[in-house]
Amino acid sequence: MEYLAELNIARFRHPADDPRNADFMNNLDRVNGLAERSPGFVWRLKGESGNATAVQAFDDPLVIVNLTVWETAEALERFVWQTMHKQFYGRRPEWFVPMAGPRFVMWWVPVGHQPTLGEAKAKLECLAAHGDSDKAFGWEALSHVKLWRSARCA
Repeated sequence: MEYLAELNIARFRHPADDPRNADFMNNLDRVNGLAERSPGFVWRLKGESGNATAVQAFDDPLVIVNLTVWETAEALERFVWQTMHKQFYGRRPEWFVPMAGPRFVMWWVPVGHQPTLGEAKAKLECLAAHGDSDKAFGWEALSHVKLWRSARCA
């Protein structure tokens, strides 16, 4: 049996503690708590603050990461597109700048495995270099999940 791991990254427009990021930062615990209570949630990367905003995975200090594991793609999809998470996702342009290349990747992991940031970054690089594969993929590669097609923000 396998679970689904996902990494998404974003680059802040301004430092995390800038007042223009306050609405995002002030709601992180709320959104992360909702994820943890969602059916199918397994694990998420956390720093000392309880979230991963201070975890430095990239050379750029403005790039933040979110790394989670879910029992199924459907569970992740429901959380992303059918909860208040979608409202914050839709506001990404307020807080984050566009980035070149993929900023989201998924892959299958053995049950009980907690992916490392190194592993997650390698999956993102694999997706950027080779596109969707059995090793690293985006929503488009999962033909059995469809909610994201109609629910995603433009």
